Amino acid sequence: MRVSIIMGSLSDKEVADKVVRKLIEFGVDYDVQVISAHRAINTLQDYVKEAEKTSQVFIGIAGKAAHLSGVIAGLTTRPVIGVPVKAAAFLGLDALLSTVEMPSGVPVATVAVGGGENAAILAVEILAVADEQLREKLVEMKHNMEEKIRNTSYTFEG
Repeated sequence: MRVSIIMGSLSDKEVADKVVRKLIEFGVDYDVQVISAHRAINTLQDYVKEAEKTSQVFIGIAGKAAHLSGVIAGLTTRPVIGVPVKAAAFLGLDALLSTVEMPSGVPVATVAVGGGENAAILAVEILAVADEQLREKLVEMKHNMEEKIRNTSYTFEG
């Protein structure tokens, strides 16, 4: 099982690092590339075509115009998860809208602005449909989250 992660630019590295850390935690193989949908469209087309042979899920990470995930979705039949990235001008709202507003027939699952960890978890959930060990790791993760909440207490000190 493999996930292909594509950043629109190296400035998206911080979000990509969150994705990679979570995939490593689950033991999922990955590949990371920096390919702009606007500045290197032929390179992106070639990469997606080749990566389809080994990757079951794509994650696109981009800010501003954020067309990357939609372009990836137009090039593949594999699931695509978009991660919008916060830029200075509109705090990521521009990227969020560019990522989530796809035309009919070209779906992109979109997570929160900067939501690299959730993108990785969603990718693992997709892979877990066909992998019992991943499903068990997800169950354990959810159990650990619940336990952490149960063990959290609040005391008013006013």
